Amino acid sequence: MSPIPRNISTPHSDKNGSPKHDHNVAYEPRMVQVPAGPFWMGSSEDHVMMLLENEDWAHEWHEDGLFRIEQPCTQVMGKAFEIGKNPVTNLEYFSFVWKTGYRVPKGWVGFKFSEGMELLPVVNVSKIDTEAYCAWLKEMTGKDYRLPTEGEWERAASGTDGRIYPWGDEFDPWRCNTKDSGKGGPTPIGSYSPAGDSPVGAVDMSGNVYEWTSDILLPYPYGEVPPGPPKETRYVVRGGAWYYSHRLARCQSREGQMADHVSAAVGFRIARSLE
Repeated sequence: MSPIPRNISTPHSDKNGSPKHDHNVAYEPRMVQVPAGPFWMGSSEDHVMMLLENEDWAHEWHEDGLFRIEQPCTQVMGKAFEIGKNPVTNLEYFSFVWKTGYRVPKGWVGFKFSEGMELLPVVNVSKIDTEAYCAWLKEMTGKDYRLPTEGEWERAASGTDGRIYPWGDEFDPWRCNTKDSGKGGPTPIGSYSPAGDSPVGAVDMSGNVYEWTSDILLPYPYGEVPPGPPKETRYVVRGGAWYYSHRLARCQSREGQMADHVSAAVGFRIARSLE
């Protein structure tokens, strides 16, 4: 993590080299750059056929029409941006809580997370909480941090060739933390790196924790937001999680949650425009 102005710097380490928190330090998550250019968004018919050939669960999904929310597959022209190399960690989120007095996530004790959880993704944060964090980080750094759009998220996860998982088209339980791995909870960021990294070098984009995006869950191709009470609006979360099967950890998989939803399987990563 690079030092930046306004009392933001790298984390200190103890005598064993492990990161430790300091009440006077705030942490800016590491970012990776994603260049501008075309990419494929959504599940293609080839993807579906490949899954039908290799995955038993895909037959039921296909019969129930569950792939439709991921279709049609469309080529999108994306702008250059940065995305968090990893989901925001407890250590990074702690600085925000400490300096602002913002409410702590469920499961923390007092104002801090439990010992040894520094590098786990922060969870039990709503979309509202993540936006408050982004606003604080923007104020502290002068950089326009925000949640990624779901298009940006998918581009960072699947690259330009529209692969099904960050590493390719075949699932590998040794490359990510899903229910198939039997971990029973989140794992420290980068535990599956580099084998599970995305083409741009982002870690944990498949499994570990679901991640909030800024977009409302709408059918493809995007159209007008349907009228209705704000309380019915569901926002896209991406990436699957430790609690769920790998079928939801595909780069194209989409789920929707209310903005105030919190879960031990949902966290977030940040993004920043470059154009």
